[in-house]
Amino acid sequence: MVKQLYGELDVENNKPAIKGLAVKETVEEVLASLEMKMEMSDVSVFYGNFRALAGVSLKIPTQRITAIIGPSGCGKSTLLRSFNRMNDLTPNIRTEGDVLLDSRNIYAPGIDVVDVRRRIGMVFQRPNPFPKSIYDNVAYGPRLYGIRRHSELDEIVEGSLRQAALWEEVKDKLHHSGLALSGGQQQRLCIARALAVEPEVILMDEPASALDPVATLRIEELMHNLVEQYTIVIVTHNMQQAARVSDFTGMMMMRDDRAGELIEFDRTDLIFTRPEDKRTEDYVTGRFG
Repeated sequence: MVKQLYGELDVENNKPAIKGLAVKETVEEVLASLEMKMEMSDVSVFYGNFRALAGVSLKIPTQRITAIIGPSGCGKSTLLRSFNRMNDLTPNIRTEGDVLLDSRNIYAPGIDVVDVRRRIGMVFQRPNPFPKSIYDNVAYGPRLYGIRRHSELDEIVEGSLRQAALWEEVKDKLHHSGLALSGGQQQRLCIARALAVEPEVILMDEPASALDPVATLRIEELMHNLVEQYTIVIVTHNMQQAARVSDFTGMMMMRDDRAGELIEFDRTDLIFTRPEDKRTEDYVTGRFG
């Protein structure tokens, strides 16, 4: 993925040249040249009186992969769930700040939360197919939104499974249980289920952490293909995975009061080769975390 955003390596400056941009441009200058799909501004999340996320501001470019990394417990998943208001499902939680989707605040009064979650899909850490057939798993969302015609559902199911690189493996057993698939296939089924409602953004929370290396590679290859049409935000503990798949990376840490904060955000190549914050360097080089 990085090579899609960056061109050949600038040997003299030891950093990739960005297609159409000067090599020495800062991340702010790079982002200024790109269209933003989502923007988070001074977002804090509270569980009761406990502040779990502290004043995070972050820009998510359209049709790029943004990775969020950091030690366990630093608020990565809470941050990710803030992007489509999944945190609202947790009792006694409060979110402050703005999260913009196409320049509109999804936390503003009167916002249709169901539509927000359709436009911003979520893939969880462990595959969670419904106890239904493969076909019904993928058709679930479209049916929920009122699509009933069988021919239209057939088209959506096949198209979504093709996008998730699963069609050829399951086309002859669409009415078998989704739970009968392997772990990697189940995760791709969950991705197909998310794609079936035509989202614009896909959030992935450790999507390959429960998978073997071969299945992990399939998920990463799938992300490379999907980003041609979708904006992707991924939380991962796997440093190699973040380096392989993402264009931009945000580093999170826990403050002394145990609130998570974003300490650095940059092009992925620089986060892993020349981070500005010593804590980021220590983390990506395995000195802690």
